Amino acid sequence: MAGWKDKRRVMQRYDLTAEIYEERYREEQKAKYEAALENLNTSNCAVLDVGCGSGLFFSHAADAKVLLGVDVSRKLLLKAKNQTRSFGNVFVLLADADHLPFREAFFDQVFAFTVLQNMPYPSETLNQLKMVVKIGGKVMVTGMKKFFSVSTFMDALEEAGFRVVSFVDREELKCYVAVLEA
Repeated sequence: MAGWKDKRRVMQRYDLTAEIYEERYREEQKAKYEAALENLNTSNCAVLDVGCGSGLFFSHAADAKVLLGVDVSRKLLLKAKNQTRSFGNVFVLLADADHLPFREAFFDQVFAFTVLQNMPYPSETLNQLKMVVKIGGKVMVTGMKKFFSVSTFMDALEEAGFRVVSFVDREELKCYVAVLEA
């Protein structure tokens, strides 16, 4: 039950800060998106954005065949829904990253920016991301430096059975950016 209580606190925190989320995190998130997309091309892919927040990533991956954003914060998801109006291929859904409501091997690429440190059991979350990506597809995750050491982050990725394709650890980023293959 501790896991659910932790998730509920995260949902409440993001619901409370939804109105200032973009102002507070836009530049930080943009740097993460750019680092991730140095090694990935979303063109003509089925893309999942887990923990999509207010939809800031949508414009960076708008060339996807379809882009689906999921989040547990209703208020952030309402903001993300407003972002979808600019695109005909972007959709949002209220969902828990540990219980993704998709069939196995559905997405070409899965992105999880600023998600793992908010989850009570990051290994469960990584398993869910692995489950919904196609064989040969890519999963991109970030690990906040104040939460994960490099070795702890890499150990979690390897324990989930991922092969690290690229890894970014720049001083100006508050997180590590890893592109993975299952």
